[in-house]
Amino acid sequence: MSYFTDKVVVVTGGSDGIGKALVDALLQQGAKVSTCARNYDKLYRLKTNYPDKPFIVQAADVSKEGECKNFIEETINTFGTIDILVNNAGISMRALFEDAGLDILHRVMDINFWGTVYCTKYAMPYITQQRGTVVAVSSVAGYRGIPGRTGYNASKFAMQGFMESLRTELLNSGVNIMWVCPGFTASNIRNACLTKDGKPQGFTTLDESGLMSAEECAAMTLKAIEAKKRTLVYTMADKRTIILNKLFPRLADKLIYKFFYKNGELVK
Repeated sequence: MSYFTDKVVVVTGGSDGIGKALVDALLQQGAKVSTCARNYDKLYRLKTNYPDKPFIVQAADVSKEGECKNFIEETINTFGTIDILVNNAGISMRALFEDAGLDILHRVMDINFWGTVYCTKYAMPYITQQRGTVVAVSSVAGYRGIPGRTGYNASKFAMQGFMESLRTELLNSGVNIMWVCPGFTASNIRNACLTKDGKPQGFTTLDESGLMSAEECAAMTLKAIEAKKRTLVYTMADKRTIILNKLFPRLADKLIYKFFYKNGELVK
């Protein structure tokens, strides 16, 4: 029997990428799953793949508090409690700060940070009762600033600060608070990221053929949840970046610049 058998697991942003891979894996391991996303058509197609599973979907924009509240309440109405919350919904950006409208930074912060706060707030009473787990899907961008992603960095720094503070508050409660940091993953996030005009980029210049798959990321995340880890940084490259940034921040500045700029142009 799987660790997740009969556990009620909430996954935000479950229609694509790592979120969808988490939903697939959890249902296969016997969990009761509730997920949300903004695109109901994608959710409906996902739902039809599991007609006989304990699985509910709901269209919700996690940047809106009321929709997060309704989503959590619908989960409780259906399953009665929540054991695990995975705050996965997120969006990125590709624009220099001087070019980006402030509305883009607000949008990224509202989804990545406030979406995590809202869902955690409304799910927390049930998770505390179950001595369960809250997970945030973060990034190396929560440890180190990256050019062209000021709003994304700000949201992930804020997310990790929020989670660390919450973890300390609940240290002796039996609740586990953790965050995971996937590296470059073959997913839709680069296509959906916002440009300086606030529109989805729709493409990526990154060769995704050698990247970790969403399914691999999901498997690593579930193992970390079962082990009640504090944090999980998926790749050695990201681990090196975090250590380098702590020990030699000036060198990290130069190396990050070199990696993300080619011929004076920001890599997108």
